[in-house]
Amino acid sequence: MLESPKLDGRIALVTGASRGIGRAIAQRLAAAGATVVVTARSLGQSAQETGTLAETVSLIEAAGGRALPLAADLEDAVQRDALVGRAAQRAGGLDILVNNAGYAEYARVESMPAAMFERTLDCYLRVPFALSQAAIPLMRARGAGWIVNIGSVTAQPPRKPYDWFAANGGATVYAAVKAALNRYTQGLAAELLADNIAVNLVGPSTAIRTLGAARYIPEDYPTEDVAYLAETVLAMSHLPAAGRTGLVTHSLHFPAALQLPVFSLDGRTRLPPAQVPAHAYAGLQGDGETP
Repeated sequence: MLESPKLDGRIALVTGASRGIGRAIAQRLAAAGATVVVTARSLGQSAQETGTLAETVSLIEAAGGRALPLAADLEDAVQRDALVGRAAQRAGGLDILVNNAGYAEYARVESMPAAMFERTLDCYLRVPFALSQAAIPLMRARGAGWIVNIGSVTAQPPRKPYDWFAANGGATVYAAVKAALNRYTQGLAAELLADNIAVNLVGPSTAIRTLGAARYIPEDYPTEDVAYLAETVLAMSHLPAAGRTGLVTHSLHFPAALQLPVFSLDGRTRLPPAQVPAHAYAGLQGDGETP
Protein backbone atom coordinates (compact mmCIF):
# COMPACT_ATOMS: atom_id res chain seq x y z
CA MET A 1 0.00 0.00 0.00
CA LEU A 2 1.24 3.50 -0.83
CA GLU A 3 2.01 5.57 2.23
CA SER A 4 0.96 9.16 2.79
CA PRO A 5 3.79 11.63 2.04
CA LYS A 6 5.74 13.19 4.90
CA LEU A 7 6.64 16.88 4.97
CA ASP A 8 8.70 16.95 8.16
CA GLY A 9 11.00 19.97 8.19
CA ARG A 10 9.23 21.76 5.35
CA ILE A 11 7.59 25.16 5.51
CA ALA A 12 4.39 25.95 3.62
CA LEU A 13 2.44 29.15 3.01
CA VAL A 14 -1.28 28.72 2.33
CA THR A 15 -3.35 31.75 1.33
CA GLY A 16 -7.03 32.10 2.12
CA ALA A 17 -6.59 29.72 5.05
CA SER A 18 -9.13 31.10 7.51
CA ARG A 19 -11.86 28.79 6.22
CA GLY A 20 -12.99 26.44 3.44
CA ILE A 21 -10.52 24.93 0.99
CA GLY A 22 -7.53 26.88 2.28
CA ARG A 23 -8.12 25.78 5.86
CA ALA A 24 -8.47 22.15 4.75
CA ILE A 25 -5.21 22.29 2.78
CA ALA A 26 -3.38 23.85 5.72
CA GLN A 27 -4.68 21.14 8.04
CA ARG A 28 -3.58 18.35 5.72
CA LEU A 29 -0.10 19.75 5.10
CA ALA A 30 0.38 20.27 8.83
CA ALA A 31 -0.79 16.73 9.54
CA ALA A 32 1.91 15.53 7.14
CA GLY A 33 4.54 17.35 9.21
CA ALA A 34 4.92 20.76 7.60
CA THR A 35 5.05 24.01 9.50
CA VAL A 36 2.24 25.96 7.84
CA VAL A 37 2.01 29.74 7.66
CA VAL A 38 -1.70 30.45 7.27
CA THR A 39 -2.79 33.78 5.90
CA ALA A 40 -6.01 35.68 5.31
CA ARG A 41 -7.13 39.31 5.48
CA SER A 42 -7.26 39.45 9.27
CA LEU A 43 -6.43 37.39 12.31
CA GLY A 44 -9.85 37.87 13.83
CA GLN A 45 -13.41 37.90 12.57
CA SER A 46 -15.24 40.93 11.24
CA ALA A 47 -18.97 41.39 10.85
CA GLN A 48 -18.61 40.52 7.15
CA GLU A 49 -16.49 37.38 7.63
CA THR A 50 -16.95 33.86 8.92
CA GLY A 51 -13.94 31.83 9.99
CA THR A 52 -10.67 33.05 11.46
CA LEU A 53 -6.99 32.25 11.26
CA ALA A 54 -7.09 31.65 15.00
CA GLU A 55 -9.62 28.85 14.45
CA THR A 56 -7.42 27.32 11.74
CA VAL A 57 -4.37 27.39 13.99
CA SER A 58 -6.37 25.88 16.85
CA LEU A 59 -7.55 22.98 14.68
CA ILE A 60 -4.03 22.29 13.45
CA GLU A 61 -2.49 22.44 16.91
CA ALA A 62 -5.21 20.21 18.36
CA ALA A 63 -4.21 17.57 15.81
CA GLY A 64 -0.54 17.88 16.80
CA GLY A 65 0.59 20.16 13.98
CA ARG A 66 2.27 23.56 13.84
CA ALA A 67 0.79 26.66 12.23
CA LEU A 68 1.69 30.35 12.27
CA PRO A 69 -0.99 32.96 11.50
CA LEU A 70 -0.12 35.96 9.36
CA ALA A 71 -2.64 38.60 8.34
CA ALA A 72 -2.40 40.05 4.82
CA ASP A 73 -4.95 41.63 2.51
CA LEU A 74 -3.98 40.41 -0.95
CA GLU A 75 -6.07 43.14 -2.57
CA ASP A 76 -3.57 45.62 -1.12
CA ALA A 77 -0.47 45.60 -3.36
CA VAL A 78 1.88 46.57 -0.55
CA GLN A 79 0.67 43.78 1.73
CA ARG A 80 0.59 41.30 -1.16
CA ASP A 81 4.15 42.00 -2.24
CA ALA A 82 5.48 41.75 1.32
CA LEU A 83 3.67 38.54 2.28
CA VAL A 84 6.13 35.90 1.07
CA GLY A 85 9.11 37.62 2.66
CA ARG A 86 7.24 38.08 5.95
CA ALA A 87 6.18 34.42 5.96
CA ALA A 88 9.69 33.16 5.24
CA GLN A 89 11.18 35.41 7.90
CA ARG A 90 8.71 34.27 10.52
CA ALA A 91 8.90 30.55 9.76
CA GLY A 92 12.58 30.33 8.78
CA GLY A 93 12.22 29.77 5.04
CA LEU A 94 9.74 28.62 2.44
CA ASP A 95 9.38 25.32 0.59
CA ILE A 96 5.72 25.18 -0.46
CA LEU A 97 3.41 27.92 -1.71
CA VAL A 98 -0.30 27.20 -2.13
CA ASN A 99 -2.13 29.93 -4.06
CA ASN A 100 -5.66 29.36 -2.85
CA ALA A 101 -7.12 32.70 -1.76
CA GLY A 102 -10.19 33.83 -3.64
CA TYR A 103 -13.83 34.71 -3.55
CA ALA A 104 -15.83 33.86 -6.64
CA GLU A 105 -17.97 36.64 -8.04
CA TYR A 106 -20.23 35.74 -10.94
CA ALA A 107 -22.01 38.05 -13.34
CA ARG A 108 -22.89 37.90 -17.03
CA VAL A 109 -20.39 39.79 -19.17
CA GLU A 110 -22.87 42.46 -20.28
CA SER A 111 -23.69 43.42 -16.71
CA MET A 112 -20.39 42.77 -14.91
CA PRO A 113 -19.02 45.91 -13.23
CA ALA A 114 -15.49 46.82 -14.24
CA ALA A 115 -14.42 46.60 -10.59
CA MET A 116 -15.61 42.97 -10.41
CA PHE A 117 -13.66 42.12 -13.55
CA GLU A 118 -10.51 43.67 -12.09
CA ARG A 119 -10.95 41.87 -8.75
CA THR A 120 -11.34 38.54 -10.52
CA LEU A 121 -8.23 39.10 -12.59
CA ASP A 122 -6.25 40.25 -9.57
CA CYS A 123 -7.37 37.47 -7.28
CA TYR A 124 -6.89 34.51 -9.56
CA LEU A 125 -3.97 35.55 -11.78
CA ARG A 126 -2.10 38.63 -10.55
CA VAL A 127 -1.84 37.41 -6.95
CA PRO A 128 -0.49 33.92 -7.89
CA PHE A 129 1.95 35.67 -10.23
CA ALA A 130 3.18 38.08 -7.56
CA LEU A 131 3.49 35.50 -4.79
CA SER A 132 5.21 32.98 -7.04
CA GLN A 133 7.62 35.65 -8.26
CA ALA A 134 8.56 36.43 -4.66
CA ALA A 135 8.82 32.75 -3.68
CA ILE A 136 11.04 31.55 -6.52
CA PRO A 137 14.35 32.99 -5.25
CA LEU A 138 13.69 31.63 -1.76
CA MET A 139 12.94 28.16 -3.09
CA ARG A 140 15.90 28.24 -5.45
CA ALA A 141 18.19 29.07 -2.53
CA ARG A 142 16.90 25.99 -0.69
CA GLY A 143 17.49 23.75 -3.71
CA ALA A 144 13.84 22.82 -4.29
CA GLY A 145 10.29 24.08 -4.03
CA TRP A 146 6.65 23.37 -4.72
CA ILE A 147 4.05 25.84 -6.00
CA VAL A 148 0.46 24.62 -6.06
CA ASN A 149 -2.27 26.74 -7.64
CA ILE A 150 -5.91 26.04 -6.87
CA GLY A 151 -8.00 25.87 -10.04
CA SER A 152 -11.57 25.19 -11.04
CA VAL A 153 -13.40 22.71 -13.22
CA THR A 154 -15.20 25.74 -14.71
CA ALA A 155 -12.01 26.32 -16.71
CA GLN A 156 -13.25 23.58 -19.02
CA PRO A 157 -15.27 24.84 -22.01
CA PRO A 158 -19.07 24.72 -21.75
CA ARG A 159 -20.63 21.91 -23.71
CA LYS A 160 -23.31 22.16 -26.36
CA PRO A 161 -26.20 22.23 -26.07
CA TYR A 162 -25.48 24.83 -23.40
CA ASP A 163 -27.10 24.18 -20.04
CA TRP A 164 -28.77 26.81 -17.88
CA PHE A 165 -25.64 27.58 -15.90
CA ALA A 166 -23.49 28.16 -18.99
CA ALA A 167 -26.06 30.58 -20.38
CA ASN A 168 -27.11 32.31 -17.17
CA GLY A 169 -24.69 31.49 -14.35
CA GLY A 170 -22.31 34.37 -14.96
CA ALA A 171 -19.13 32.31 -14.60
CA THR A 172 -17.56 33.29 -17.94
CA VAL A 173 -14.93 35.73 -16.66
CA TYR A 174 -14.13 33.68 -13.55
CA ALA A 175 -13.76 30.55 -15.68
CA ALA A 176 -11.62 32.34 -18.27
CA VAL A 177 -9.18 33.53 -15.61
CA LYS A 178 -9.04 30.02 -14.12
CA ALA A 179 -8.28 28.67 -17.61
CA ALA A 180 -5.44 31.18 -17.83
CA LEU A 181 -4.20 29.92 -14.46
CA ASN A 182 -4.02 26.40 -15.95
CA ARG A 183 -1.76 27.61 -18.75
CA TYR A 184 0.25 29.80 -16.39
CA THR A 185 0.90 26.75 -14.21
CA GLN A 186 2.13 24.68 -17.13
CA GLY A 187 4.37 27.45 -18.44
CA LEU A 188 5.89 28.27 -15.07
CA ALA A 189 6.60 24.57 -14.55
CA ALA A 190 8.71 24.58 -17.71
CA GLU A 191 10.56 27.71 -16.60
CA LEU A 192 11.42 26.31 -13.17
CA LEU A 193 12.17 22.65 -13.90
CA ALA A 194 15.91 23.24 -13.97
CA ASP A 195 15.65 24.83 -10.51
CA ASN A 196 13.89 21.76 -9.09
CA ILE A 197 10.79 23.84 -8.34
CA ALA A 198 7.58 21.97 -9.14
CA VAL A 199 4.50 23.87 -10.24
CA ASN A 200 1.14 22.12 -10.35
CA LEU A 201 -2.56 22.93 -10.17
CA VAL A 202 -5.38 21.21 -8.30
CA GLY A 203 -9.05 21.93 -8.81
CA PRO A 204 -12.22 20.27 -7.56
CA SER A 205 -13.56 17.51 -9.79
CA THR A 206 -17.14 18.66 -9.27
CA ALA A 207 -18.00 21.23 -6.58
CA ILE A 208 -17.05 21.79 -2.96
CA ARG A 209 -19.60 23.56 -0.80
CA THR A 210 -17.67 26.37 0.87
CA LEU A 211 -19.10 29.58 2.32
CA GLY A 212 -17.95 31.54 -0.71
CA ALA A 213 -19.30 29.09 -3.28
CA ALA A 214 -22.48 27.88 -1.60
CA ARG A 215 -24.67 30.58 -3.16
CA TYR A 216 -23.85 29.23 -6.62
CA ILE A 217 -24.45 25.54 -5.81
CA PRO A 218 -28.02 24.16 -5.77
CA GLU A 219 -28.98 22.60 -2.45
CA ASP A 220 -29.53 19.18 -4.04
CA TYR A 221 -26.24 19.15 -6.00
CA PRO A 222 -23.96 16.27 -4.84
CA THR A 223 -20.80 18.05 -3.70
CA GLU A 224 -17.51 16.38 -2.80
CA ASP A 225 -15.52 16.09 0.43
CA VAL A 226 -12.75 18.72 0.58
CA ALA A 227 -10.39 16.10 2.04
CA TYR A 228 -9.82 14.65 -1.44
CA LEU A 229 -8.65 18.00 -2.76
CA ALA A 230 -6.41 18.53 0.28
CA GLU A 231 -4.87 15.10 -0.26
CA THR A 232 -4.23 15.91 -3.92
CA VAL A 233 -2.49 19.14 -2.92
CA LEU A 234 -0.30 17.11 -0.55
CA ALA A 235 0.55 14.81 -3.44
CA MET A 236 1.77 17.85 -5.39
CA SER A 237 3.99 19.04 -2.52
CA HIS A 238 6.69 16.43 -2.05
CA LEU A 239 8.15 14.85 -5.22
CA PRO A 240 11.09 16.49 -7.05
CA ALA A 241 10.07 18.59 -10.03
CA ALA A 242 11.54 16.01 -12.40
CA GLY A 243 9.04 13.52 -11.03
CA ARG A 244 5.88 15.62 -10.92
CA THR A 245 5.42 19.09 -12.40
CA GLY A 246 3.25 20.93 -14.91
CA LEU A 247 0.12 18.99 -14.01
CA VAL A 248 -3.44 20.30 -14.13
CA THR A 249 -5.17 17.89 -11.78
CA HIS A 250 -8.53 17.42 -10.12
CA SER A 251 -9.37 16.31 -6.62
CA LEU A 252 -11.14 13.02 -7.37
CA HIS A 253 -9.65 12.23 -10.77
CA PHE A 254 -6.00 12.27 -9.66
CA PRO A 255 -6.12 10.00 -6.59
CA ALA A 256 -8.50 7.66 -8.44
CA ALA A 257 -6.17 7.38 -11.44
CA LEU A 258 -3.06 6.83 -9.31
CA GLN A 259 -4.85 4.82 -6.61
CA LEU A 260 -3.52 7.14 -3.93
CA PRO A 261 -4.70 6.65 -0.35
CA VAL A 262 -6.75 9.58 0.93
CA PHE A 263 -6.82 10.53 4.58
CA SER A 264 -8.88 12.81 6.78
CA LEU A 265 -7.59 16.35 7.27
CA ASP A 266 -5.84 15.37 10.50
CA GLY A 267 -4.15 12.48 8.70
CA ARG A 268 -5.49 9.85 11.11
CA THR A 269 -8.32 8.16 9.23
CA ARG A 270 -8.15 6.57 5.81
CA LEU A 271 -11.14 7.54 3.68
CA PRO A 272 -12.86 5.49 0.96
CA PRO A 273 -10.98 5.41 -2.36
CA ALA A 274 -11.65 8.36 -4.62
CA GLN A 275 -14.33 7.73 -7.23
CA VAL A 276 -15.21 10.07 -10.09
CA PRO A 277 -19.00 10.51 -10.17
CA ALA A 278 -21.00 10.32 -13.37
CA HIS A 279 -21.91 14.01 -13.17
CA ALA A 280 -18.24 15.13 -13.27
CA TYR A 281 -16.98 16.88 -16.39
CA ALA A 282 -16.07 14.10 -18.82
CA GLY A 283 -12.70 14.11 -20.53
CA LEU A 284 -10.53 15.40 -17.68
CA GLN A 285 -7.12 13.79 -17.57
CA GLY A 286 -6.97 11.59 -14.52
CA ASP A 287 -3.20 11.92 -14.14
CA GLY A 288 -3.20 15.64 -14.89
CA GLU A 289 -0.99 15.39 -17.96
CA THR A 290 -1.94 17.54 -20.91
CA PRO A 291 -3.42 15.56 -23.85
